[in-house]
Amino acid sequence: MARTSVTIEVDLPDGVVLREYERHGDGHAFHVDWPLPERCRCERCGREEPTHVEYKPTFYTVRDLDLWGQPCFWVYQPPLHHCPRCGRRQHLVPPFKRKDVTYTYRFERAVLTHLIGSTEEEVGQRLGISAETVARIVDNQIADLRAKAIDPQRVIRRVGMDEISLKKRHKLYATILTDLTDPAQPEILAVATGRDGAAAEVCLRQLSTEQRLQVEAHNTDMSAAYLSACAAWLPNSQSVIDRFHVAQKLGEVADALRKKPPVPTSGG
Repeated sequence: MARTSVTIEVDLPDGVVLREYERHGDGHAFHVDWPLPERCRCERCGREEPTHVEYKPTFYTVRDLDLWGQPCFWVYQPPLHHCPRCGRRQHLVPPFKRKDVTYTYRFERAVLTHLIGSTEEEVGQRLGISAETVARIVDNQIADLRAKAIDPQRVIRRVGMDEISLKKRHKLYATILTDLTDPAQPEILAVATGRDGAAAEVCLRQLSTEQRLQVEAHNTDMSAAYLSACAAWLPNSQSVIDRFHVAQKLGEVADALRKKPPVPTSGG
């Protein structure tokens, strides 16, 4: 039987190295490694020492971006710092995930984009995670984005503005601003609670004046609030509404006309 090989190109965060690959059911598992810090401060006694590394005799698995439409997991042996002063062993958290979660930062960002036009329950079913996990990811991402300033040197030519539903039956919304300059690697820049003009302005104010002048195009739905805010804050940008939103609006109009009771006609 002829043997074939398949090359998988994986985009990795800086410093992360792939060691092994294994098929994992209907998904993919990658054994990953990363450089450990040379020094570490003990969480108990506060003393900083050269890192004394030990490894737990087990492996952790975290969810990463899907590969070929199938779930992808990163597997690693957890390193610990053993404090020589007080004896405490503490985890050296990988740079690609936050503490006490089982998914990468970029999986979190992907969840946020999946929420565009969807709900927590729908996204959870699509990705095979609970709606509660989706909600926790959204809370963490919103907190991160609010605390992080956009690099004023970043060149942004195209942005997208969308609403996401945070709760069941669309009872709570947020507005997200995305850098679409590189369509292959969109990156969320800002988030604000609500889906009105005020929320849109909160996001756009995160850009510097120079960055707002550099934006050449903005993608939004047909929301008057988003269109008005982008027209005011992005003076050199052209509005682009994708075909999906146009078709959606036409469908809504057609449904309204279909449900409208017929107008009675007088007999001749």
